[in-house]
Amino acid sequence: MEVFLGIPAADGIGIGTAFVIPEPVKRAIPQHRISLNEVNAGWNHFESAVQSVIYNLNTHLDTLSKTDKKDKAQREVFETYILMLEDPVFMKEVKDYYQKELFNIIYTIDYKSQEYASRLRMSGNDYLAERAQDITDIFGRVLDEMLNIHQFDINQVPDGSVIIAKSLSSSDTIILSRRKIAGLALTEGGVSSHVVILARNYGIPTVVGIDEIVKKVHNGETVVVDGKEAEILVSPDKTTIDEYKAKIREEYQRKQSLKTFLDKPAVTKDGTKFELLANIGTPEEAVIAKAEGADGIGLFRTEFLYMAESGVSLNAAARTFREDSQFEAYKFVLETMGDKPVTIRTLDAGGDKLINSVDIPAIEEKNPLMGLRAVRLSLSYPQVLKTQLRALYRASVYGNLKIMFPLITSVEQVKECLSIVDEVKSELKSEGIEYKDVPLGIMIETAAAAIIADCLTKVSDFFSLGTNDLTQYTLAVDRENPHVAGLYNEFHLAVLRLIHRTYMTGHEANIPVSVCGEMAGRQDSIMVLGGMGIRTLSMSPKQILSTKELLSRFTIQELEAITDKKLNPLKI
Repeated sequence: MEVFLGIPAADGIGIGTAFVIPEPVKRAIPQHRISLNEVNAGWNHFESAVQSVIYNLNTHLDTLSKTDKKDKAQREVFETYILMLEDPVFMKEVKDYYQKELFNIIYTIDYKSQEYASRLRMSGNDYLAERAQDITDIFGRVLDEMLNIHQFDINQVPDGSVIIAKSLSSSDTIILSRRKIAGLALTEGGVSSHVVILARNYGIPTVVGIDEIVKKVHNGETVVVDGKEAEILVSPDKTTIDEYKAKIREEYQRKQSLKTFLDKPAVTKDGTKFELLANIGTPEEAVIAKAEGADGIGLFRTEFLYMAESGVSLNAAARTFREDSQFEAYKFVLETMGDKPVTIRTLDAGGDKLINSVDIPAIEEKNPLMGLRAVRLSLSYPQVLKTQLRALYRASVYGNLKIMFPLITSVEQVKECLSIVDEVKSELKSEGIEYKDVPLGIMIETAAAAIIADCLTKVSDFFSLGTNDLTQYTLAVDRENPHVAGLYNEFHLAVLRLIHRTYMTGHEANIPVSVCGEMAGRQDSIMVLGGMGIRTLSMSPKQILSTKELLSRFTIQELEAITDKKLNPLKI
């Protein structure tokens, strides 16, 4: 047996079979001139690759249902791909260019497909712009076939696997969540990375920061993941496996005992009530939140809708996420939660949450976490925000909706968002579409927002503290970077003082203040936040019952004493 130590990320114990995910191969396109004698061989190579890709697509089509909604979406994409590969007009254009310019066939295919995609994007037609992404996707597959590059497909991971990888994308994690994954063991990623947040939401035991594990573990080996102790055990003996199975049974019994809190309110020992909300990333998670007794949804991360969409067709990029698609997602969540509040955050893309979409052009940035992300991205592409707001307001009649804008750093940003809101409401009214006026709030996740919170109370109905970003921006620590992950500390005095300052400012202005970052779900930080006066916490649905149990063991006076020590470390 070999034991690997890492950083605890998502609690729980998983036992399964190792599945090592290889690092993606980068496609390099050679460019050189060829002779006339080489033309036929190159073209035959291309046609052979096309036929191979078509065969693979047809094989996958045969496995898809013709009635299932999700399978139908995949079928439509694959059938479109096949039509494109068999388009005689485009093929003639490619062949003419190839025979005239005498560039090598791989460069020719890459150049012509990119050129064609660019023309479609510039057409001004939404449907054609969407097909541009299809062109890039499918001819990318042909190029991979010609270069003998076989990219890994996350859909191939079998149930019962312990995933061993250097890193995972958020979209990969969403896809894996729909499978019975025993655990994750990753080299990269911090305790507040989005992959880890998703793993917690889905109850997948996870350990990160494990050096060299990808090279030392092999497919098929039995692996135990202990998310609490941050241990990975490879090829354990039967006695060890039996010990961990006993721990899994104990944990199951503990979770069963927590169900006594399911229908009880969250109250301290002395009767102070808390509101415990759930963080979700997909509409389906609302069902989990309701089952776990959540008082509502405190954060719906809508960017994961785009990320989930990108997994629809193997490695395909996301398409435009249309108004009707968003409307149906939001409506489902609101109807699931009934009269309970549902706070939906507008698109928080960019930075460490990369989205491939025809709606948002790819932008190269030296420091993306400090760049065009979240509300900055939405205001740079206002049609994206406008489409989302139309879907949100249309869905508002189906429940108790609140809308929240991310990464606000100025009053002017909020006013720009409110202006687009007014425009959307005016359009819906003129179109005769029913909607409700809903509270509009902001996330406090930068020092700038915390410091000018008194100004922001004038333009906001509520505040929600995003402690993940607040911590990384205050401490200048990239929470996804393993080299500085040890410096990421939510209990740093600067972070705690900004949280306290924001709460006090909101309280004085009668503005509700909640916390929706990972601090809201950790037992040690729950006590500190409660002692500050914060009474609304939003966390992973799986943490709600244990939080109720924790609060029931303390009085407010005891929580205040814990907070006082954290906020006043020099106090004797």
